[in-house]
Amino acid sequence: MNKVITQKEFKKEVVESRALSLVQFKTEWNGACQMIAPVYDDLAKAYKGQANFFTIDFEKEKKLVAELGIIEAPAILFFRSGRVVDHAVGLTSKNILISKIENALIPNQN
Repeated sequence: MNKVITQKEFKKEVVESRALSLVQFKTEWNGACQMIAPVYDDLAKAYKGQANFFTIDFEKEKKLVAELGIIEAPAILFFRSGRVVDHAVGLTSKNILISKIENALIPNQN
């Protein structure tokens, strides 16, 4: 399931989690964000139990966006044990995202 979180929840839900967590940074008005949203939701359903999926509003959480060095939306960061292990920026195909998720799920890869 894709859960919308804020900066306040980010530390507990993502940084302190040992599980693979994907965090999508998006805006409501951006066309690329609107196009990738259903793909991201489909992946959240397909990988339920294997990875956590979160969404953060790019404009409401500007401090976190700046801390993470994100300069454009959509951006998807892949976290494991509090570290960024991969990322995707811009309109990324479903197949590329699947490949990145599969690689990130491999134990002891990072």
